[in-house]
Amino acid sequence: MNRVISLATAALMLLGNLDDPGESSGSPIEHGRTRGIELRNSRIVISGDGAKGGTADGYVLKRPCWYEPGLTGEEMLKSQEGLRDLWFKFTKDASEEKFQEFLKQFKDKVGKDGRWWGPAYDGSDPKGQVCFAALDPFVFVPPGTTPPAGITVRELAEIARAALTVPEPKIRLSPDAKSYVNLPTWVWLEGVGEPRRSVTAQIPGVMSVTVVATLKSIKIDPGTAKDRAEVHEEGCGTAGRPYAKGASFTCGVRYLRASIDQPREAYRLTVTTSWPVETTGDAVPFQFAPVEVGATRDVPVGEIQSNVKP
Repeated sequence: MNRVISLATAALMLLGNLDDPGESSGSPIEHGRTRGIELRNSRIVISGDGAKGGTADGYVLKRPCWYEPGLTGEEMLKSQEGLRDLWFKFTKDASEEKFQEFLKQFKDKVGKDGRWWGPAYDGSDPKGQVCFAALDPFVFVPPGTTPPAGITVRELAEIARAALTVPEPKIRLSPDAKSYVNLPTWVWLEGVGEPRRSVTAQIPGVMSVTVVATLKSIKIDPGTAKDRAEVHEEGCGTAGRPYAKGASFTCGVRYLRASIDQPREAYRLTVTTSWPVETTGDAVPFQFAPVEVGATRDVPVGEIQSNVKP
């Protein structure tokens, strides 16, 4: 590519291209306290119930920047010609001759098969902007080919996975306020909602991938070692088991020692939901680690005092 202007100015031209009607730049993806993904300079559209109203698990893209397909040769030339005033404003020693020299690289591609590809990045990754700056501001790519660092179906699936969120559950216990040594502490969850969440990432008219997370199980961490707590998970299912009079105790913790010697005089109980992830549709299946989101609460455990009379 003939670089007749600085990278900064070229990038400005590209940004103007993204504002062209028919193009849609990426926007921040709603996420909880854990980092999700924030698309910058991107045409990727994120949709689905799994992209909002939940908590992300901090999934990190293997590469925080990439090229995306953009305008045809004709569309790109028209876009750059429309940015004439900006080019003169931000280009050092600007002249009509230099502007026409700059436009030549776009005029040469008019009528040719292919599209101009431009860089995009994940703004939530500290390395994203640096990675983006190292890419060319625009690359012409023949049809049916992908340039080095060009986005692939696999990377689009990773973007959908990074945007995936699941509900953050609330732990319920019985007994609720305080438990006692050797007394079964029943555990279940509220706020889990629908046990299936999906996110679709698509570049309109080019490619699309959907990832689906399905709640499969929960894991209980009593907040102490095995010699102080006995965990029962055989009957937990996907949301634990509320207390029921006369029912078998199959989901919860039986604490074997009091918590008086613990920080805050309580054990820190954690319940983690596990959501295996799979791709759907025409995409080649990709393996992703499950989304795991946990909730915690303190469980004070006392000892039942009894008086023995002679």
